[in-house]
Amino acid sequence: MLMKASTENLRKQNRGLILSALRRLGSVSHTELSQWTSLSSATVSTITTELEKEGILLREEQAPSAGRGRPRVKFRQNPNCAFVAIVRITSEMVQYSLVDYAGTLKDRFEEKRPPAETDIDTFSNRLKNDIQRLIERSELQPEQILTVSITTKGLVASGKPELLWSPVFEDKTMNFEDLLRPILPAQIRLTNDTQFAAQSIAEQRAAKLGGFSNRKLATLSLSHSIGLGIATEEANGKISSFAPPFGHMMHDPNGPLCRCGAHGCIESIAGFYGILRTAFEVDDDVVPAKFIPLKEIENIAVRARNGDHQSEYAFRKAGEALGIGLGRLLTLLGPMPIAITGHGTLFYDLMQTSILEGIQNTLQVRRNKMPEVSFHTDEGHLIFNGNVQSCLSDLDSNIISEQNGTKWKFN
Repeated sequence: MLMKASTENLRKQNRGLILSALRRLGSVSHTELSQWTSLSSATVSTITTELEKEGILLREEQAPSAGRGRPRVKFRQNPNCAFVAIVRITSEMVQYSLVDYAGTLKDRFEEKRPPAETDIDTFSNRLKNDIQRLIERSELQPEQILTVSITTKGLVASGKPELLWSPVFEDKTMNFEDLLRPILPAQIRLTNDTQFAAQSIAEQRAAKLGGFSNRKLATLSLSHSIGLGIATEEANGKISSFAPPFGHMMHDPNGPLCRCGAHGCIESIAGFYGILRTAFEVDDDVVPAKFIPLKEIENIAVRARNGDHQSEYAFRKAGEALGIGLGRLLTLLGPMPIAITGHGTLFYDLMQTSILEGIQNTLQVRRNKMPEVSFHTDEGHLIFNGNVQSCLSDLDSNIISEQNGTKWKFN
């Protein structure tokens, strides 16, 4: 029994190495697979033959460059063996994308969200109808879509696709598993979107630097809401990420009312609605708006850059809350680079001084050095890429544990 278990574990490990190589390198030859994985030629042949029979890999023959000799064989993922649906929910719109197993975008459309729509049942029905529309446009059978991965702002339950709190629907919960199960047999995932932004930036850094040498990375999202993602390199070199509710960390217990119902959260001061409230000297107890058009914040920024003291103060106060919060983060988790993304990067110049002062006012930073700060304006692209790579890696992991000819199962 021990020998059988050991043999099966070795088989899974080797399948994982092959799939990981294909995911990282793309179309590769038998020799390249053997070199990259350090597996013997015979083992690579056995596994690639097995994966071909399962419909996971495709074998391609390329004519030799000199026109003579044997054709060169390359392997790649079979794009049609599985599909994933990627859904991104923002305050302004919902974006629907369909991606094949090779990571190619096959279809995409967006639907605007009415600013006044706060009824969760209306939104749920629209979401379900739009995903049904995505399936019909693709001309796929529902069972061909193995994963639906949804990203949003808000508080997400651990281990299940349930939204516990959001800026628009507040404490009204939404279970996406219950919503979508009648139309799709797929795995349903729900993730805070800043987590995938952090994952994507960390992966980019690792590829550029030949390794994720910093071990940790914080990604701060500045927009209507304030989000934070932390990416960490594990012992095996894999990068994992999570999204703590940084925006709803207490900054000032006597501060303004936050959309979450508490007073003095970082977001209540540094989110777009917090900046607007300070700029127009709105009473702290006024219930914040659920949605602030970007144009409103741009107008406040113009006034601030033209010397309006109250507008300058609104951004300076926002920067102070962010800087102190980041300083606390670095005190708890240690030094790490900070990546800033979201629409709020447009106004960083108005918050920079107070953000850096807040970070510097911590022992951890004073004894070491200021963390590297970078800016990434393509937040939507980062979130999408991080989500896709996470889904495809999850599919790879499930393939690893499958026996020939059996149906894929999700843990």
